[in-house]
Amino acid sequence: MASLGSAPILRTPLLPHPRRSRGVFFDPGGLPKPISEPKRAPFPRFDPIWSRRIRCCSVSAQETGEEKRPHDPAITPTTSGEPEVSTRSWNWRGYRIRYQSSGNTGPALVLIHGFGANSDHWRKNISILAKSNRVYSIDLIGYGYSDKPNPREVGTGSFYTFETWADQLNDFCVDVVKEKAFFICNSIGGVVGLQAAVMQPQICKGIFLLNISLRMLHIKKQPWYGRPFILSFQSFLRNTAVGKLFFKAIATPESIRSILLQCYHDTSAVTDELVQLILQPGLDPGAAEVFLEFICYSGGPLPEELLPKVECPVLIAWGDKDPWEPVELGQKYAEFKSVEDFVVLPDVGHCPQDEAPDLVNPLIQSFVERHAP
Repeated sequence: MASLGSAPILRTPLLPHPRRSRGVFFDPGGLPKPISEPKRAPFPRFDPIWSRRIRCCSVSAQETGEEKRPHDPAITPTTSGEPEVSTRSWNWRGYRIRYQSSGNTGPALVLIHGFGANSDHWRKNISILAKSNRVYSIDLIGYGYSDKPNPREVGTGSFYTFETWADQLNDFCVDVVKEKAFFICNSIGGVVGLQAAVMQPQICKGIFLLNISLRMLHIKKQPWYGRPFILSFQSFLRNTAVGKLFFKAIATPESIRSILLQCYHDTSAVTDELVQLILQPGLDPGAAEVFLEFICYSGGPLPEELLPKVECPVLIAWGDKDPWEPVELGQKYAEFKSVEDFVVLPDVGHCPQDEAPDLVNPLIQSFVERHAP
């Protein structure tokens, strides 16, 4: 398994790099390698400069402070010498939002989790990045230990949408971060980050996407003759007891472990701790309704629709062993003007920040350093 990324980040002078050399493998030990050579070198050989591949180029809310919960400690223990990670809550439009923060100086980074996850999924990244940045990791509303309002009781239309989460993210930056920020995103969190940057471009300084969701179940990506069936099945899940039974079958340690073993290439990274940090918030009241609402959400934006509208620099890193979001499809995003780098992470699955923090943390730091004022 990859280490927790506690090794220091090496810094070297900025070196020239090719203007366009998309689709290369990330080798921590040296120059870019062709796609046919997927080698991963030991972490001590890493030089972050070689990660550079190409160039492209409301209702008011307030921070409510620290709040300790039995499963949500206010202070997260860290390795000796690393900044402490504080768990806090923020009131957003009347809802309690949980987030974690660490670091006192440097650029602001906001870490955004994927479907079914929460800010704990960044536990191997927060304190490492906080050595030279102000780092925040947020639970999107409906996930983690943030409130989970019933979507049927919140106004009209859909509630758990990328627009809702983008509003939450932008308001968080205004009310809590209080400055422009870099968005560091995994899976559907990447769509959230892109949507937020499109809606309020003055807030985002740059976006780092890790295996962004391709949204393969989006209605636009289905054959026309299958769309009525898909919509009927979604309605069946959402409006009958079958959906609740489906969620109940998934919300068990055994099922969560099985799902994680599918999306992590390094199965040793699927620990009891990881299973519990994903499962526990899913047992909260309201979690089933959120789950069913999102798996039946086949509309909204696609990454390929948002990327052309983004004004800030984007870097995409992709684990090449992701069984859900194939890297071959993801590489097509490298052709968008806003995407300055596309880095392939060899022998890594869908959640690189947790499976391979030794590769991801220096890549993030290098990206931030290039674009921080």
